[in-house]
Parts: sequence; C-alpha cells; structure tokens
Amino acid sequence: MVHTLMLSNKEAQRLIDTKAIEIDGAAVSENCIISDASEIKVNGVIKRQKKEFVYLKFYKPVGFQSSLNTNVDSNLASFFTNYKNLAIAGRLDKQSEGLLLLSNDGKWVEELCNPKFEKEKEYNVVVDKTITDQFVFSFKNGVEIDNYLTKKCFCERINENTLRIILTEGKNRQIRKMCKVLGYHVLTLKRIRISNLLLTDIQPGNIEFIKI
Repeated sequence: MVHTLMLSNKEAQRLIDTKAIEIDGAAVSENCIISDASEIKVNGVIKRQKKEFVYLKFYKPVGFQSSLNTNVDSNLASFFTNYKNLAIAGRLDKQSEGLLLLSNDGKWVEELCNPKFEKEKEYNVVVDKTITDQFVFSFKNGVEIDNYLTKKCFCERINENTLRIILTEGKNRQIRKMCKVLGYHVLTLKRIRISNLLLTDIQPGNIEFIKI
C-alpha cells in the first residue's frame, strides 16, 4: 500500500494508526496489498476511484485487424465504443475469424497471453487439399518456421480437408506458416476456444460478457 499511495513508510504508518485510510469503505489497520480495482480514500478524500473490470468474448469477423488502435486500418475500435482501456488477449490475423477475449484487467489478459502460462487455443482449420497422415504427424510433432521449431501440439483430421488444432503457443500466423511449410494453404481459420472459454454461439461482430 505504501507504494500505491506513494507515501513514506512513516507517513503511511501514521495514517494507518489514525485509521485515516479506507479501502473499499473499510478502515485499514495494517499495511496491506491492494487490489488494482479497489477504491482508496485518505482522510475521506478519494485518492483512487474503484475500477470496474469487464471481461468480454468477441467474435472477430474476417477482414479486421486484432487492434483497437484507430490508426490501424480495419481496426476493431468501432465495436467497443462503450468500453475504455481494453486490451486484447489472443490476437488473430486479418484473414482469420473467431474468439477474441478483451478486458481492462491487465493481469487477466497477461495470464491468457503470456506463453509461459501455456494456455490452450483451439482452432478449426480448412486447407486446400486432402490431409494425409504424414501431414498430421509432422504438424503435431513440430514444424520449423522462421528459424524456430514449434512446440508439439494436438492436431487431428476432422474430414479430408478440415483440421482440429490445439496450440499452447501463439507465434505470428503460426498455423498458416506451419501449413505452408508442409505444402498446404489455409482456406479458413476459426478459433473456437482460449483456455476454458468457448466461442459458443456468438455471431460474427457480437460481444458477450464473461462472468469471472
């Protein structure tokens, strides 16, 4: 709490001793760790407003960049005019569609995005020709792209030209590049799951709230 309020240890302790600090309406009796969302009052004056976190599922349509930056062509900002300070967890390239997760809770986004947490991302992928057993074997055991050998992953054939793929890493255009190395071209790519969150029946361009 000392660092959050930018006080000296001595001043923070004086305020605590006199019960001058309130966190979410409750007086603080000892130094503590404060939630990023908590309201802080000192001597009855609000020093930090309570932050309401929002967690959103979004079906990104084909043709849009996974960006809220209005300086980026084909950005998504117009879909989220009612929200502020959102970050995107799990980007998709312009030609791909499906599940994006967004929030103003930076820690939540970080846990979904950072490769060290190895969150699963599941895709349905249609390619331009018949999928062979050799393709599936090579894909799931790692493919060298951009001087990098991809991690082993889950890959199964749904029908002669459709794949179900689960990755725990997210290199730029990874699935498309892996398929290209193996002699295939991706026709459609749709993400249907990130971690335990499913796209379900959301329609392209629509938003759904997530309860955390």
